[in-house]
Amino acid sequence: MCNLYSQTKSQDAMRHVFDAMLEEGEELVDRTGNLPPIPGIWPDYPAPIIRRGAGAAWQLTMARWGMPTPAKFLEGKRVDKGVTNIRNVGSPHWRRWLGVEHRCLVPFTSFSELDGRRGASRNSPVWFALGVDRPLGFFAGIRTTWTSVRKLKEGEVTAEIFGFLTCEPNAEVAAVHPKAMPLILTRPEDWRCWLTAPTEKALTLQRPLPDGRLTIVAEGVREDVANHVG
Repeated sequence: MCNLYSQTKSQDAMRHVFDAMLEEGEELVDRTGNLPPIPGIWPDYPAPIIRRGAGAAWQLTMARWGMPTPAKFLEGKRVDKGVTNIRNVGSPHWRRWLGVEHRCLVPFTSFSELDGRRGASRNSPVWFALGVDRPLGFFAGIRTTWTSVRKLKEGEVTAEIFGFLTCEPNAEVAAVHPKAMPLILTRPEDWRCWLTAPTEKALTLQRPLPDGRLTIVAEGVREDVANHVG
């Protein structure tokens, strides 16, 4: 389960990469404000997502990481910390958010999994990226606006929230964490499919990244501070 990732590319870089997906008349509207590099994004942290906007516009906006937890897991609890990773898209709890109006792309430059290799230190992160220069990639995400208590000191809030899908791990991730990996999309045609296609077609993308596409870029650290901003 990925509960820590980074996004250190500039807003211009995100807009430039996403341009490859835009069709005539479409635009990407930036609503993030002044967005600094974020070398360590944890659950319930705000992070950028790309989602549907009004008319022919897409939005680059901020949301908190963690979708609503299924009710059966909230019995006796006063807060809902959210679900960051979604695997079972057949569950009625998640099906309500699989339509195009709730799908989003989550920009990232690297992500971590806890090291499960023999002899490894417990709870030690291993960071993966699409290359040593940390090129921009996207997780396939879902989002909604939800009212809940995420922190007791904060009380009830209404927030834009998101999570991303997971799938079977590819070879690189499986060697470290054999259970799952984030659903990563690297091609403009797949970004568009995820954001616009009927649900049945969009979910055909829920598959591992091909073997050989990921590189271990850092180990044992809580932030991937070596990322290059661009």
